[in-house]
Amino acid sequence: MQVEIREAIGSDFQAISGVVLSAFGNKEGPAIVQLIADLLAYESAQPVLSLVALIDKRIVGHIFFSKASVNNSGGEISASLLAPLAVHTDFQSQRIGGQLITEGLKQLSRSGIKLVFVLGHPDYYPKFGFSEAGIMGFDAPYPIPQKNTAAWMVQELHPGIFKSISGRVICADALDDPKLWRE
Repeated sequence: MQVEIREAIGSDFQAISGVVLSAFGNKEGPAIVQLIADLLAYESAQPVLSLVALIDKRIVGHIFFSKASVNNSGGEISASLLAPLAVHTDFQSQRIGGQLITEGLKQLSRSGIKLVFVLGHPDYYPKFGFSEAGIMGFDAPYPIPQKNTAAWMVQELHPGIFKSISGRVICADALDDPKLWRE
């Protein structure tokens, strides 16, 4: 099975929506599709990196990174927030999500992004170099319930950043909603 990863284009939105609905179901999926549309529209989310995974020219996975920053007196550090990541249910457990994460981190690093944050499964993202952000001194945009603090993670794309900065992460307007941070 050959997986191709490329940047998403406008005409991919319907297929991306289908992947998200498959991955997240009818309960959460529509809100996540709307979140992606909002992130694409909001200036505060730019620049974004939106990648799709294709098998036989069919979009089967999607990952989205939006602009973020760290509120710190030491100056602004270029950062991104990974949200969401989705793989169609027919193609899960085939390392497609991992390929999307790896390629996204590589592209972000080349573009000068220093840190990437994610609120995600604490057993999954550490496989790709993420560690607990709170322990490293990075607060989420809104308080995360104590039982989920391990889900707030960060990865430095350029060694040494962790030693020079900490603080509260500022996200795009579309993600600036306390309800999104309670999960």
